[in-house]
Amino acid sequence: MNVKPLLLAAALMASAGPASGGDLPSRDQVPQELRWRLEDIYPTDASWEEEFRAVQEQLPRLEAFRGKLSSPKELAACLKLRDQLSIAVGKLYAYAVMRSHEDTANPTYQALSDRASSLATLLGAKTSFIEPELVQLPRELLRSFLDEPSLKDHRFFLSEVIRKSPHVLSREAEELVASMGEVLEVPERSFEMLTNADMTFAPIRDEKGKRVEMSEERYYRFLRSKDRRVRREAYESLYDAYSAHENTLGATFGGMLKASSFLAKTRKYPSVLAMELFDDAIPEEVYRQLVDTVESNLKPLHRYIDLRAKALKLDQLAPYDLHVPLAEEIHRDIPWDRAKEMVLEALSPLGEDYVRKAREGLASGWVDVVENRGKRGGAYSWGSYGTHPYILMNYNGTISDVFTLAHELGHSMHTLYSHSTQPYPTSDYSIFVAEVASTVNEMLLLEHLIRNAKDPKEKLYLINYQLDQIRSTLYRQTMFASFEREVHRRHQEGEPTSPRELRDLWGKLNRRYHGPNFQVDQRITMEWARIPHFYSPFYVFQYATGISAAISLSEAILKDPSARDRYLNMLSRGGSAHPIELLKDAGVDMTSPRPVLDAIGLFDRRLGEMETLLDQAGR
Repeated sequence: MNVKPLLLAAALMASAGPASGGDLPSRDQVPQELRWRLEDIYPTDASWEEEFRAVQEQLPRLEAFRGKLSSPKELAACLKLRDQLSIAVGKLYAYAVMRSHEDTANPTYQALSDRASSLATLLGAKTSFIEPELVQLPRELLRSFLDEPSLKDHRFFLSEVIRKSPHVLSREAEELVASMGEVLEVPERSFEMLTNADMTFAPIRDEKGKRVEMSEERYYRFLRSKDRRVRREAYESLYDAYSAHENTLGATFGGMLKASSFLAKTRKYPSVLAMELFDDAIPEEVYRQLVDTVESNLKPLHRYIDLRAKALKLDQLAPYDLHVPLAEEIHRDIPWDRAKEMVLEALSPLGEDYVRKAREGLASGWVDVVENRGKRGGAYSWGSYGTHPYILMNYNGTISDVFTLAHELGHSMHTLYSHSTQPYPTSDYSIFVAEVASTVNEMLLLEHLIRNAKDPKEKLYLINYQLDQIRSTLYRQTMFASFEREVHRRHQEGEPTSPRELRDLWGKLNRRYHGPNFQVDQRITMEWARIPHFYSPFYVFQYATGISAAISLSEAILKDPSARDRYLNMLSRGGSAHPIELLKDAGVDMTSPRPVLDAIGLFDRRLGEMETLLDQAGR
């Protein structure tokens, strides 16, 4: 069911809190042309209430199908009703949550979003009998449903039920596992409470020597300071706090390992990795290929570390020197209309149809553009089946905001193409391909801006931006993936995974990835303890595969119109096939090293350009 928000912005951005600022306008002071049009979903709150009541009245009808799914006629009617209700709940939830994001202090829409969330939970409970009942049917009967004309829109769903059936338990066992859900989530909840609520950080001194508070939210802002003392103090404050809770964090991490291992064994998977890749039918070869290819090609990253140390006039680069920009930010105070044109110009290689649809969307209420008092921070793209896509932004006229627009527009266009061509059951695409669509747009924008940059300082900034993007997404996330694979292997084989072993492993990986010119001290060896994604095992590798596929696709699109057509076809196919198959048909085989090598090749070329620009600037 597509009833959850499609919050597909970068993790850091998606976690941002409400926008703030003393001079921000109130919501009613924001011009209409800078607001999204949620009335396209429901003209009024009263019409929302009307559909909410209609769904409530329809829910009991699902019970009539229980025990009758051996009949293709009954199954088709059941799935049709489930889809209709899911579409309605998706719209109810999207409208309520997006309204609440306009002004988080408004209790009316918070109440509506809570009601919609409860309704979605109730719908999930009412339809929970469907898959277990189908799994219990004779396999031959279930396969025969694949040829039923009345079930053609659900063919992929039914084939997935068959594929996943070996890992579905008896009804009693499924109910037991479901009842343990909250227990199995204790490690993650404990980690969140410790790091978000209980952990405190020593204050630091800012560039003017003023004592200021330190927090996770402020950490990366301090790391971008030109004053190395500020960067160092922020780094020490953060990791000293984590080190003080080392044993507790080791316990929460160990709890996650145990919970994941329990689920894998219970569902008869050979490993946690196999379990986590199974849903999207991703071969383990893809994971292994990613790590092996990156770890066999670390010399460009070592060169980057050396170049950064040289540019900053340092003998050795410390972990807190990785984020300070090597070039001044460009293009401040970019008007919104100019930002849209910059993005649309860059996306011209995707063809007239893509650009026309994107232009029409940006002009017709897709985007909530500017900050206002109480508005949710960050950015995201969201789409509910039966509505056009929506984009939340907090646009401030920076070049970074322009990249954010390109990124979120990529998600929205993916949604538009998918929803306009796929029936509801196959309209929801996997996160494995979702980040490809957004990153292709960013890569096309970067290529366009770099190619047309007139000022060497502008070109230096853009190349620095792209190098940092590839470093943090391809190299860093693959290092995370390598760490996860080794830690889960050790746990499965009964080897120790105490904080001491985790520190040691993290230190070794940092030395290997960043090379001899990178300072690995005791503080950085505690970094494993602050990565929330590790509590969703084997998730982060998709960032690395996503940027690799996006680079490979964008480079092909710039060279060959037929590559563009294959890519747009992939967007149109939504979730009608497994993501590996979708990407392969678009021209990217993630079971081969080629896409990763393409990304490393781009990194290497841009690094050479940056070396030349810095030499010319005398740095």
